Amino acid sequence: MGSQLSFILAFFGLFLLHKLVPIMFQSQTTQPKVHYYDFVLKDSNFTRLCSTKSMLTVNESFPGPTIRVRKGDTAIVNVHNYGRYGVTIHWHGVKQPRNPWYDGPENITQCAIRPGHNFTYVVFFTEEEGTLWWHAHSDWTRATVHGPIIILPALGTTYPFPQPYEEHTIVLGSWFKGDVMSIISEAMYTGGRPNTSDAHTINGQPGDLYPCSNQTTYRLKVKPGKTYLLRIVNAVMDVEIFFGIANHNLTVVGQDGSYLKPVTTEYISTASGQTFDVLVTTNQDPSLYYMIASPLFDGEYTPFDNSTSTAILAYEGDYTPPSTPVFRFLPGCNDTDAAVRFSKRLRSLASKEYPIDVPKNITTKMLITTDMNHIPCPNKSCAAHGDRLASSLSNFSFVTRPIDILQAYTRNLSDIYTTDFPDAPYVIYNFTGGKGNASEYTTPATRVKMLNYGEEVEMVFQGTTIVSPETHPMHLHGYSFYVVGLGYWNFDYGSDPVSFNLIDPPKVNTIMVPSKGWVAIRFVANNPGTWLMHCHLARHLIWGMSTVLIVKNGPSNDTTLCCTGL
Repeated sequence: MGSQLSFILAFFGLFLLHKLVPIMFQSQTTQPKVHYYDFVLKDSNFTRLCSTKSMLTVNESFPGPTIRVRKGDTAIVNVHNYGRYGVTIHWHGVKQPRNPWYDGPENITQCAIRPGHNFTYVVFFTEEEGTLWWHAHSDWTRATVHGPIIILPALGTTYPFPQPYEEHTIVLGSWFKGDVMSIISEAMYTGGRPNTSDAHTINGQPGDLYPCSNQTTYRLKVKPGKTYLLRIVNAVMDVEIFFGIANHNLTVVGQDGSYLKPVTTEYISTASGQTFDVLVTTNQDPSLYYMIASPLFDGEYTPFDNSTSTAILAYEGDYTPPSTPVFRFLPGCNDTDAAVRFSKRLRSLASKEYPIDVPKNITTKMLITTDMNHIPCPNKSCAAHGDRLASSLSNFSFVTRPIDILQAYTRNLSDIYTTDFPDAPYVIYNFTGGKGNASEYTTPATRVKMLNYGEEVEMVFQGTTIVSPETHPMHLHGYSFYVVGLGYWNFDYGSDPVSFNLIDPPKVNTIMVPSKGWVAIRFVANNPGTWLMHCHLARHLIWGMSTVLIVKNGPSNDTTLCCTGL
């Protein structure tokens, strides 16, 4: 640990010298700060749904502790692993400029923190403002190891909306009665589907629609006539979530650490990995109102947790509480149209104070299919009709290697990966009308995409109907990107770009690719390093729906990886 700490201090000192010296001449009150956190990973006992189990947590809490900083600050997080498994931590949505060494995904940028060891992360908050989150990035450990990140405006600035009366964090999660690592290990052994979750949770509690949960339902006490800011994190493992509050409208003002033009809605649709900043005004008669989280899952032939989690918005005041809080029905569990309608309403502020810069001189175009697949098993011995379940991008299932991609890249190690991830699928067919001449069997490989520094990239994620059409939340590490287009059926390079929004598209780090549809994104490859891109549904990631973007160094010190390794 001594050599690692010395490296961190030296590295951090160089960063401060290079990045922060100009602000030393500003007022003392406007200087960015350094925040220190200790994360202690250990097994702790928790009781939900009438039974008790031991599970891996940070600081014995579920959800885990909140990281609270201001834009421009730095967090130094020392992670002590006293659990049974190797674990890494990812800072979801944090750009980490030129700093992939601390991004976190296991076997991509680092090896796991072994039991009995610790690792110290340096997390730079440079561009983000709003709500993000952190989570484990090893196997299925993120089911219980996750927590919010709150990034306040820099000192001397404020929100682009009226100051709320109070702020509260709402973390949507998954609860499994069984041990999550055993669940996924068994599924990987048999080649079948892992067990679905037994409940969804709001701030760690299933809510009173589940057994043995009435007394522990999360309650948010509010005063009448006030406006509250809810910071909503979707840490759910394997479905998207509709969220709403009975008899109350929500005003969405931010997503994934960026601000939006205010959108008033009865519900939000949030994919696994996404975060939202939402205003709610307590303008109803004093009473009890349900906060509701219900699933969206539009896959075919696949079981899922079709249950509803609740919390209670409890008005303060002198009134007789109803026997049951007021309820609101949200869109149905297969209502993809409702999710798409919501997503299409979101727009960046695109103001003088919060400008955007959508790439328009595209130098790299990629069409990437999101596929559900099979891998053949010897003697048809696996659980999926004799095959093994798999998933892929453009029909290549990513295979993690024992040496992480970042080390292999920076140390020029051979035989770890190949650089031939395709710009388009090798087989073009009617993606949303059946598999045509495409195979349901995927190719396991460690293929990455190389990008020159400064490339202006357009990616179109295309859903397919191979094996099963499903919605996929795609997440890109190291970058936020502009969502310039979204639609159903097969993307058409002739007609669909005509409707692209290049004026005020939302800037996000995770986007839902609708079942039997497509999403187009754009970004500038200006953050050198190795960055994982993957579906954020836990089972799809572990089945191979990912790849790595390696962005080469630029021409100057400011555009080059800040260091050469740990």
